[in-house]
Amino acid sequence: MEDTRKISFFDKYLTVWVILCMVIGVSIGELLPSIPSFLSKFEYKNVSIPIAILIWVMIYPMMMKVDFKSIVQVKENPKGLYLTWVVNWLIKPFTMYGIASLFFFVIFKTLIPTELAEQYLVGAVLLGAAPCTAMVFVWSHLTKGNPAYTVVQVATNDLLILFLFVPIVKVLINLTSLSVPWGTLFFSVVMFVVIPLALGIITRTQVIKRKGLDYFDNNFINKFNNVTVVGLLLTLVIIFSFQGSVILNNPLHILLIGVPLTIQTFLIFFIAYGAAKLLRLPHDVAAPAGMIGASNFFELAVAVAIAIFGSASPVALVTIVGVLVEVPIMLTLVKIANKTRNNFGQ
Repeated sequence: MEDTRKISFFDKYLTVWVILCMVIGVSIGELLPSIPSFLSKFEYKNVSIPIAILIWVMIYPMMMKVDFKSIVQVKENPKGLYLTWVVNWLIKPFTMYGIASLFFFVIFKTLIPTELAEQYLVGAVLLGAAPCTAMVFVWSHLTKGNPAYTVVQVATNDLLILFLFVPIVKVLINLTSLSVPWGTLFFSVVMFVVIPLALGIITRTQVIKRKGLDYFDNNFINKFNNVTVVGLLLTLVIIFSFQGSVILNNPLHILLIGVPLTIQTFLIFFIAYGAAKLLRLPHDVAAPAGMIGASNFFELAVAVAIAIFGSASPVALVTIVGVLVEVPIMLTLVKIANKTRNNFGQ
């Protein structure tokens, strides 16, 4: 039988689309500055309304995919879930802070001014404190992960985001000279997690009630695939139009930012994947456990960066670089997981 487990065309070449969006966005910012100037007029509490709408377009379909009824299955194989929780919330945010600090303030000290380094660090913190949700389904699928167990991992992770994202980000940002009010962080989480999550739950429940689960999984949710991609790409174009001067003045910084993000991704994957091996978890649980920690909920990170620091901030730039580097790295990790499948019990 032919293996139909394939990543979509847009997802597979997401890095290419991000680069194209960067070129288009920077060109607009430099050649047609009236466009970003016009868009900047539509703000509420420093949040760009057009970008906020597009981020909702991205996040809302993802939230519909999560089946929170699956949480009752937590007791069936708790070791895999404990591993996911520990890696995502007790290890990942702090290793991201440490690795980013090492590179931005020590290794790249002569290349990145201290003021920029601090803002880059904050952007890395936002990525590190936002473990992946929707894309985990893709990575799990490509590694032949247990789909039911992956749903439980994602559902519990989404709930933990509601309670742990804000305090962890607050603590780590307070270690820098920058400060973020609690209220602003909570507002961001409510805007970009709680509301789309609630709408996703309501939509999922109502559609399944009326049409059935099979219709929801095979027809309804697929209608939003292109909408999500278009929302992401348009968001990136707008953000890069605001980031034009920063990128043109510091083109090397894109590569410099990508270095610690890449190292962090590989590190977290091997921590989770290796721990799963020691815990004797089956491969179809171990692979998704490694993927959910390694990848990021970059939509949330981008949204929070924009809400707190603005679309043109270096903080937002780091979260966008996170989008740029994630897909090729994760595809590499998928290959590693598949090649080492025989090292795990089934």
